[in-house]
Amino acid sequence: MAFSPLEQFAIIPLIPFHIGNLYLSFTNSSLFMLLTISLVLLFFHFVTMNGGHLVPNAWQSFVEMIYEFVLNLVNEQISGVPAVKQRFFPFIFVTFTFLLFCNLIGMIPYSFTVTSHFVVTFGLSLSLFIGVTIVGFQTHGLHFLSFLLPQGVPLPLAPFLVLLELISYCFRALSLGIRLFANMMAGHSLVKILSGFAWTMLSMGGIMYLAHLAPFLIVFALTGLELGVAVLQAYVFTILICIYLNDALNLH
Repeated sequence: MAFSPLEQFAIIPLIPFHIGNLYLSFTNSSLFMLLTISLVLLFFHFVTMNGGHLVPNAWQSFVEMIYEFVLNLVNEQISGVPAVKQRFFPFIFVTFTFLLFCNLIGMIPYSFTVTSHFVVTFGLSLSLFIGVTIVGFQTHGLHFLSFLLPQGVPLPLAPFLVLLELISYCFRALSLGIRLFANMMAGHSLVKILSGFAWTMLSMGGIMYLAHLAPFLIVFALTGLELGVAVLQAYVFTILICIYLNDALNLH
């Protein structure tokens, strides 16, 4: 039987629930998001229990590495008073760890990659985009709208540039979601296709039994590459949020 590489992205309702035309079923996507959050909370709880160890073990070192990495990211990408930008460290840290573990759990065979669905990545990026915009208005009031008009722009060009900047600003939420979803979906699909091709060559026997080694080696290499992409996409998503937050806090 031939299976589509897109079957791994199928949304399966586990607990169907409808209110009129509103679909609120508990799906496999919901299950893996809940599992991810639960595992991350339990992992961090047990690693940091009683303040951790004076001499960190491997797991504590891993947690401290993630903490220091996100902290340095916030300090480098967001300028201004340390006390002000550190207020946003918790939600940036949570965003990075959630995306990182969602991507890594999706690499486990027969699991589900939550971030391979645009509705999830766009929902996350849109909510963060709205939050950053609210921070901008809270910090600067209506003066935040000056972000749409670069300094030194000739007055006749102002309406055109304001419209262009507004469209560009609103597309930030869309581009964030598309980037993460497209990279995760494309990488998993490619690994699935090549794995099926290698297995087909293996099942043919004869001289093709030896030929299957080449695609299997490629699959192993792509799996390692996909692990790197899983970490990289969590980093890219987080650093862009930091850049957008810096723009909201400091304008031009």
